[in-house]
Amino acid sequence: MAKRVDSNQSIIIAGLRQFGATVQDLHSVGHGCPDILVGYKFKSFPMEIKSPGGTLTPAEVKWRDTWRGNYYVITSIEQALQILCDGSED
Repeated sequence: MAKRVDSNQSIIIAGLRQFGATVQDLHSVGHGCPDILVGYKFKSFPMEIKSPGGTLTPAEVKWRDTWRGNYYVITSIEQALQILCDGSED
């Protein structure tokens, strides 16, 4: 069964691309995999997109808890851009 796409996903993806990031849409992978993988300044940012007030599914919690890297839950383009700006300073 295809995973539901949050209503804010297309706006966030468009904004990230306009900012200069690359975005790989992963929402159809399922099994708790994040919705998108964002590349910016040679760093990768897996991001789960939620509508405001949305919560992680059990599969998303499991994926997050077993992933040995960064993982971000966002609801807006502003949050996504802040993560990229903070994460690219290292």
